Amino acid sequence: MGEVAMENWSGQQKWRFQRNEVQSTSSAVTIRMVRTMLMGNLRKDDPRTIIPFAHGDPSSFPSFRTAAVAEDAIVDTLCSGKFNSYATTSFGIPPARRAIAESLSKDLPYTLSPDDVFLTVGCTQAIEVIISVLAGRPGANVLLPRPGYPYYETCASFSKLKVRHFDLLPDKGWEVDLAGVEKLADENTMAMVIINPGNPCGNVFSYEHLKQVAETAKKLGIMVIADEVYAHLAFGNTPFTPMGVFGSIAPVLTLGSISKRWIVPGWRLGWLVTTDPNGILKKSGVVESIKEFLTVASDPATFIQGAIPRMLENSTDDFFSRIIGLLKHTADMCYDRFEQIPCITCSSKPEGSMFVMVKLNLSMLDGIEDDLDFSLKLAKEESVIVLPGIAVGMKNWLRVTFAIEPASLVDGMERIKAFCERHAKKQ
Repeated sequence: MGEVAMENWSGQQKWRFQRNEVQSTSSAVTIRMVRTMLMGNLRKDDPRTIIPFAHGDPSSFPSFRTAAVAEDAIVDTLCSGKFNSYATTSFGIPPARRAIAESLSKDLPYTLSPDDVFLTVGCTQAIEVIISVLAGRPGANVLLPRPGYPYYETCASFSKLKVRHFDLLPDKGWEVDLAGVEKLADENTMAMVIINPGNPCGNVFSYEHLKQVAETAKKLGIMVIADEVYAHLAFGNTPFTPMGVFGSIAPVLTLGSISKRWIVPGWRLGWLVTTDPNGILKKSGVVESIKEFLTVASDPATFIQGAIPRMLENSTDDFFSRIIGLLKHTADMCYDRFEQIPCITCSSKPEGSMFVMVKLNLSMLDGIEDDLDFSLKLAKEESVIVLPGIAVGMKNWLRVTFAIEPASLVDGMERIKAFCERHAKKQ
């Protein structure tokens, strides 16, 4: 990559700026990019409603309306006139940090301090923060799950942080291949990422498995980055256990937000929490690096921060139970209907989050090359958008969200079934 020559009014001029090349094209893939490509393949003359099975944002559906107490908290905070100025610190206003620390501490064997909490512009900024911090050491690498959430790899590419992928095992309920983790790690490995409840798999890790994860991390001398943006959205036989429960075994950085549990992704309020009772992250300088990053980064809107204490204190179990019950209902509907489509296999019924991973049997389909081809043709023929598995690291799988209006889910599944029947190989 060299200097760019451009013509201007004074003749030939050399310009010395250049783009920041990412490490590879595949590592820069985002779900939004793939979804935009699929949307571009829709037929404009199809009068049917588009079914958004690739979109992890149910907030536009009436059944998934957020709690009235959350909306009231935002309105009252905004109208108070007390939160129109800049935040007093780059880490979040003290009442919000305190409220989050108290809320998360209810599920832990120890009490978090407000100083353990750093507010971010959604969970995506929390990912950017920790990836940038880890990239500070030359040659460092981080272990990411496959399948996983591709934003980690995208951030790592721009930060020049190396990544290595460990497998989640579909035949074991998407548990972490811990033996594989040990083989991947070396002296430059800084951390491993787990997502629980799982995006894209819809799994929920058991208490026993999370303890094994912590013990493996301790053995390797690395931290665990626990992405818990879908915390408490568990509706199967396995209850949600926060990774921070095992913070005394290995240091844990917990990432979370209000986006999914309150169904308000557009409010952009997340956090990064050090669940580390032994103080290892402080001693290693990780906490100081987080502070340094946030000092020069954007803050969440102050009126959103100001509403957090009231949201956390006044949100009722009725609201959360309704959302979890609805997700269980739509997850069961989705699973049962996939069972009726021979060329698609669902390895396990989803128990949490808003997604399920299903496997394509291409040998049963005619004229379908791979998961991307399946998704493009499905969009064009049926106005149904599903995410090809290649976007999350699993070729010839699909990620499907069941967090949509039940009637839309039924319609969409019928269209997928019709598409598969139309493309089925003749026996």
